[in-house]
Amino acid sequence: MKKLHIAISTDKIDETVADYSQRLNAEPSLVVPGEYALWRTATLNLSVRQDANADPGSLRHLGWEDSSSEQFTQDVDVNGIVWELFNADLQAKEINELWPDAGYQP
Repeated sequence: MKKLHIAISTDKIDETVADYSQRLNAEPSLVVPGEYALWRTATLNLSVRQDANADPGSLRHLGWEDSSSEQFTQDVDVNGIVWELFNADLQAKEINELWPDAGYQP
């Protein structure tokens, strides 16, 4: 199954978690306090992150969570937007490498 992935930068993690949880009618699958949150709904994979390299509220990248993907890949489209392709386990591996205490399992 394929889900659209959207990654957004924020400087207000707590407020973003509250806002997006209401908008999505779902609690995040993971919150790394002060740094990151991830929602995985039936159709959407949405992450928000404190990112010093991106302006708050900006798009960090797009992509696809695809259960048939065997490796993490990324490329850049004609508009300069980074697109990632990954499966849920590969995303969990990346999360746990960045935040080892997260212990995230999809």
